[in-house]
Amino acid sequence: MKYAFNTDYTIEKFILQTKWEDLPAQIQARAIVCGIDLMLALLLGSTGRQFASGLKLAASNFKEGKIPVVGSKQTFGLLGATVAMSHAANSFDIDDGHNLLKGHPGASFVAGVLATALQENISYKEYLTTLVVCYEVTIRCGLALQDHYKYLHSTGAYGTYGTAAGMGRILSFSERQLNNALSIAEFHGPLTPVMRSVQYPSMNKDGVPFGALVGATAVLETLEGVTGYGQILELPEYRYLVESLGKEFEIMNLYFKPFTCCRWAHQPIQACLALAKEYKYTPADIEAVKVHTFEAATQLSKTIPINTDEAQYNIAWPVAAVLVYGDVGVEQVRGMALGDEKILYMMNKLFFEVDQDLEAQFPQKRLAWVEIVLKNGQILQSQIYAAPGEATDNINLEWISKKFLLRTAAIFDQHKQKEILQVLSNCLDEEMVDVVRKVGQRDASAVPR
Repeated sequence: MKYAFNTDYTIEKFILQTKWEDLPAQIQARAIVCGIDLMLALLLGSTGRQFASGLKLAASNFKEGKIPVVGSKQTFGLLGATVAMSHAANSFDIDDGHNLLKGHPGASFVAGVLATALQENISYKEYLTTLVVCYEVTIRCGLALQDHYKYLHSTGAYGTYGTAAGMGRILSFSERQLNNALSIAEFHGPLTPVMRSVQYPSMNKDGVPFGALVGATAVLETLEGVTGYGQILELPEYRYLVESLGKEFEIMNLYFKPFTCCRWAHQPIQACLALAKEYKYTPADIEAVKVHTFEAATQLSKTIPINTDEAQYNIAWPVAAVLVYGDVGVEQVRGMALGDEKILYMMNKLFFEVDQDLEAQFPQKRLAWVEIVLKNGQILQSQIYAAPGEATDNINLEWISKKFLLRTAAIFDQHKQKEILQVLSNCLDEEMVDVVRKVGQRDASAVPR
């Protein structure tokens, strides 16, 4: 292994020198979409048990400070704020993803970037620019990791890299400092075996909190004189990933999730919704349901969930929930919703089968179709569906605003929802402390989990 390519700090120049005004209008618009979606993930995540634990961890073990935390009235130092918000970012599995990574780049770095943005009180425009930079280098790091090690690492593994990149940019690192922080971050990235979390769901999930903590620590270690050497995007075989920076934008290849569960369950959810709309049957009319999908999706848990993580990383529970209630939101995967007799009864009617044609198209395409047998003997077959919110769906401000309004209805009234959207859509020159203040700091302990 010879780190011979990035001797001129190519990656570091992109991270440190990219300006909002340099970004094409399409990328600026996508940055706003991502800003809204990531804030939505943090707000919803702050109502969950994982965030409650992260908040306690931050309060017990990290230095006090003045950095506010989305979803809490408490304030922390840089590491504490990063730790707290990293436990919210992926908590309800509603954050963006990238098909080839099979993970969630935005959630991986938003905690450290937002904490640093609040500490330095940069503008919202500069924060959004940093998000763009982080998406580009994080996704490329993840692609390189999976190719180099021939192993499906999940979000936390490459989140270290994006976190260090974003924090280093905001802290005005030199190119040499940033190179060092990226080396430390990538070297110490957690393993995060994604298929284990698919088969045995828990708060381990995508490893977001540990990736954020490692990335933030790499930045702080650099400030204290710890040195590293070499990082994966400096290897010659990944030169093509670096040379495309600023020319090809991976942020445009993101998907956005309308439902609070693993992306691999979204395809049959969409198929069930389409059949229900067309045929107007009721849950009581259903005799059996067969889901035809790709193999990895069939490996998702099908057991009765005992906590929200098991409900999200499950294929049977979300499909049953949409058959009964016509939606899969926080209300269907929250702890208090588990044990719902209607959903449990519907789960017993579900069967799952690998479709070899769909398997051959994975991971570039994630597809499924559903066959529903009604009690009157009628057999309904859906079309083949991709999940909604794919990169090809031309996600824009209108789409993400509808998602925000739908998914935050349980925690905000309509006036507050529109106020938050107005801030996140238009206030580019606002300082980040004011942006987060206008979003609102709720007492997370008062929220049912």
